Amino acid sequence: MSDLDDEEMYVPLRKRRRMAEEGNQYLNEHLAKKRKIEEAQDEEEEEKPQKRNLIDDYREAKEKRKHLDPKEIEKQQIDEALANTRQAFKSKKELATGEDFGTAILTTSWKIPRAYLKIPKDKVDLFRSKKNIEVTGDDLPPPICRFSHMRFPKPILDTLAKDGIKTPTPIQMQALPCVLAGRDVIGIAYTGSGKTLVFALPMIMLALEEELKLNYCGGEGPFGLIVCPARELAAQTHDVIEKLTKALAAANYPQLRSLLCIGGINFRDQQHIFRNGMHFVVATPGRLKHSLDSKKFTFTNLKYFCLDEADRLMDTNFEDDLRHVLSYLEGQCQKVFFSATMPSNVRALAQRSMVKPIIINVGRAGAASLDVIQEVEYIKDEVKLVYLLECLKKTAPPVLIFCSNQTDVDDVLEYLLLKGVEADAIHGNKDQADRIKAVKQFRALTIDVLVATDVASKGLDFPDIKHVLNYDMPEEIEAYIHRIGRTGRCGKTGVATTFINMGVPETTLLDLKGLLIEAKQAIPPVLNQLDNTDLNEPCSHCGGLGHSVTKCPKLRKELEGKTKGVVNDDLMKGGY
Repeated sequence: MSDLDDEEMYVPLRKRRRMAEEGNQYLNEHLAKKRKIEEAQDEEEEEKPQKRNLIDDYREAKEKRKHLDPKEIEKQQIDEALANTRQAFKSKKELATGEDFGTAILTTSWKIPRAYLKIPKDKVDLFRSKKNIEVTGDDLPPPICRFSHMRFPKPILDTLAKDGIKTPTPIQMQALPCVLAGRDVIGIAYTGSGKTLVFALPMIMLALEEELKLNYCGGEGPFGLIVCPARELAAQTHDVIEKLTKALAAANYPQLRSLLCIGGINFRDQQHIFRNGMHFVVATPGRLKHSLDSKKFTFTNLKYFCLDEADRLMDTNFEDDLRHVLSYLEGQCQKVFFSATMPSNVRALAQRSMVKPIIINVGRAGAASLDVIQEVEYIKDEVKLVYLLECLKKTAPPVLIFCSNQTDVDDVLEYLLLKGVEADAIHGNKDQADRIKAVKQFRALTIDVLVATDVASKGLDFPDIKHVLNYDMPEEIEAYIHRIGRTGRCGKTGVATTFINMGVPETTLLDLKGLLIEAKQAIPPVLNQLDNTDLNEPCSHCGGLGHSVTKCPKLRKELEGKTKGVVNDDLMKGGY
């Protein structure tokens, strides 16, 4: 048996050689196929973008920082920390699910006139340069230099002409076509440049088109929302919208209804708007949040979302309320954010909250209007009230006086009334009816002086004001810019007088000096003694010209507020 087994297992030499050759051929073919597959995979890997990890990012950042100044490193670290600790202002659905609209830009039926599309790019850039317009973004619409070319209805054009608005301002030339085209827009322009019309007119036109297609019924709406940081600003914006929509209705266009949603205004007085359906809501954050929570209205039909004085609304005082409001959004909205001051970190946050935004900047962000003559005087606290009367003689009334706290407002008002000056005051603790009455009287020129806290510093339009007086210098330079911007509006010249003394922080005085130098104003001797020659660029957090982000008083105040849970009561009451 063993012999037979061995015989059966024997394989001749020739056969073994042939089997080896066939095996090698098979093996070679297999190896060749394997090499081709590996080469194809390598090519695909090379075409794919290389995945980066945290170590790669750290090494790259470290390599870059080797060539930076220590101050620049510290500034960069603070900016990165601020950017990463704040979420974008998006709906709850987007943040929770990670859903992103990506490149989905809202489109409208509005088209750029063909004549403007034919203008060469170099001529468009030259025109923007002459008007100090800086624009960044993709697929930028050209600026349009006439309201009639933007295809607004005749009633709108006639209403604007009656108010003396015949040609667009630079911000209106560039921003109106962008907003009308359905793009997300960040608009930054000096005070008194007509930003209200930029976000109000497109909203009215888009809602009018919706109403003509299918009219709104009871319980429906709003189509558009405008959020303002203060009641007075919301009421002013609402008045502008009402004026334009009434002009359209008088010319047999559909009636567009707007709701004013602020503290001190009873919804019972606006029941007809709820009954017939609303197209617009103009609101302050606190009251808007309360109305949504109590289901007064919903955002089912909301297509247009605007923040007026966006930098103030996105800061720590209003951030929680604003995020709560955004949680009610159900789909994509066109977002437009406007302000006169918007530091780089706030602008970056706004960009992350939008889809392919267009950023429009007229002049330097945070620069003071060149139509305001700024005068700075060194006055001790004990003689402020007495010297106040002397300063009131500089110009004819009306005069607006700003104080940083409510106690000073009441003291100044009492002193002026005792001296026989026709005056009134507004601040966060005043009843809303009294605040509205004071603003109306001041606009109607029935009183000569209005004393106010910073609730009146942002956005309010007083076209006839000749003089703004800062009873004290605000700690933040942004507040100063907004205060003095209440005069020198729409091309008119105004005067701004500011009292300073040893109680003002040096950082604030350096910011003020930088602003005066930039605007080519007279520098008082007390500011000339301060040295800020080593500063190369504005603070990225507040835009101040006299300090870096590492010494920013606004940043320090915000961080202290987060730690202690402190907010500005006056602003919060104004925002409700």
